[in-house]
Amino acid sequence: MTLRLNGSTSGYTEIDAPAVAGSNTLVLPTGNGSAGNILGTDGSGNLSWVNGRMVQGTAQNSTSGTSIDFTSIPSWVKRITVMFDGVSTNGTSPICIQLGDSGGIETTGYNGGSTNQTPSYVANTVGLNINAGTTAAAQIMGHAILTNISGNTWVLSSGSQISANNITAAGGSKATSATLDRVRITTVNGTDTFDAGSINILYEG
Repeated sequence: MTLRLNGSTSGYTEIDAPAVAGSNTLVLPTGNGSAGNILGTDGSGNLSWVNGRMVQGTAQNSTSGTSIDFTSIPSWVKRITVMFDGVSTNGTSPICIQLGDSGGIETTGYNGGSTNQTPSYVANTVGLNINAGTTAAAQIMGHAILTNISGNTWVLSSGSQISANNITAAGGSKATSATLDRVRITTVNGTDTFDAGSINILYEG
């Protein structure tokens, strides 16, 4: 086995192990990587810097507007957690998460749905529902987890408390047309306005 140590000026240094059956070469990447990076392998001895920790987005106040976007999500991300703290709107339309890529936010192809403790069920249409609708100004506290299952297909699992003595659960899936790089939090009708709380995301590889 040969270990190649990259140098800043002299290429690399080879450290040879005693001869064994077969031959393997472990090639380390150049540079220092970024904060939180770890070494990952492609299974053939080639190492590269990969993200090894959760990355927290910048919390956005959900106190105005009809949608909140989180963009520039890296291509290596495999799981995204969307967090809701006291989020409410001025209407009764379900809050949903829409996925997007370089072509923009997508509003079709969503499977699954959501249900509230107070019996009701709403199928997903324009996004992945977080709740099945509620009274105006009722606050949602909880999180939704999006996980990449394969290719460009993502699945959702969500559980939240609604301040009006209610809880909600949701599940679904969506395949984007290209690599996901953004999510949007909005309402199914697209016109209800956020009026309280904050939203943030965590993502990881």
